[in-house]
Amino acid sequence: MHQALALAQRGLGQVWPNPAVGAIVVDSGGLICGRGWTQPGGRPHAETEALRRAGERARGGTLYVSLEPCNHHGKTPPCTEAIIAAGIARVVAGCTDPDERVSGSGFNRLREAGLTVEEGCLQDEARALNTGFFRRIAEERPYVTLKLATSLDGKIAIASGESQWITGDEARARAHLLRAENDAVLVGIGTVLADDPSLTCRLPGYDGRQPVRLVLDSTARMPTDAAMLDDGPPVWLVCGQGADTTALESRLDKIIGVPTDRSGRVDIAAALTLLAEEGITRIMVEGGGTVAASLLSARLVDTIVWARAGGVIGADGIGAVAPIGLEHLADMTRYRLIGQERCGPDTLDTYCAR
Repeated sequence: MHQALALAQRGLGQVWPNPAVGAIVVDSGGLICGRGWTQPGGRPHAETEALRRAGERARGGTLYVSLEPCNHHGKTPPCTEAIIAAGIARVVAGCTDPDERVSGSGFNRLREAGLTVEEGCLQDEARALNTGFFRRIAEERPYVTLKLATSLDGKIAIASGESQWITGDEARARAHLLRAENDAVLVGIGTVLADDPSLTCRLPGYDGRQPVRLVLDSTARMPTDAAMLDDGPPVWLVCGQGADTTALESRLDKIIGVPTDRSGRVDIAAALTLLAEEGITRIMVEGGGTVAASLLSARLVDTIVWARAGGVIGADGIGAVAPIGLEHLADMTRYRLIGQERCGPDTLDTYCAR
């Protein structure tokens, strides 16, 4: 199952709106004869890939799969039918699929066909790997990772706005890997106006699916000559419902109108719900302090990935998070440190919501 989960991880950022699944077929003699993982775009599924590679050696063997096999007709036939037809005798699964079209029916169908089914193998790890898919199903929003790159005193730029580059090459490469593992990258219009970013994954040799580029822009101020509009992955504008998007409509792949609050800003919770409806399961937020503050104040940040450079900018620098307006310290959202690594001269900490 550890190997199946490792294979599943290859699908992160590549398979939305589907879950990232890994599967391994072990023949009746105990030898691995087939490996598979969900392919880019969500099809073929991991199970059918592993069974195809195993061929006749699958008969009488065991299938290890990180998520319950599907049992419904969608864009592909049910994986349960492929498993039964291949002559698999035993299925060991990581966790149940929360999709109401599956949710236990996959296991039931296999048992009805006479297969031995064992559930819950490395269940916590299996659920964690597909936390974005689970979040979208259970809470109707994507899993949100806030990426920060700051000085030791939490600044993202000096007073003039200059910010490139606070962290070094290694930390930036790590950020590009995070982009590859997420379905979408989100920034605010302030970041677009200040930095004109491309928001693509530019790791050497990377040829996988690029993340959708999301711009949070309540009044549709995005310039029509923004670098990200020239070519490349899709660009979606998330704006207020009454915003005039006429000049941008021919340049964008999608425009999502969202209600605004009293200050005229996009309702961030409503925006995440609409993005989930579009199939997005994992979002990496790279916006400035205003976007970070809106997500943090709404308690919508699941993970913080914080790259820290070994330098100090001072109080006149621009903070990583805009004012949140806490009235009591007890209202502060606390995060738990779950990982720390060195990225060249910089430190990268990963925090998870408690």
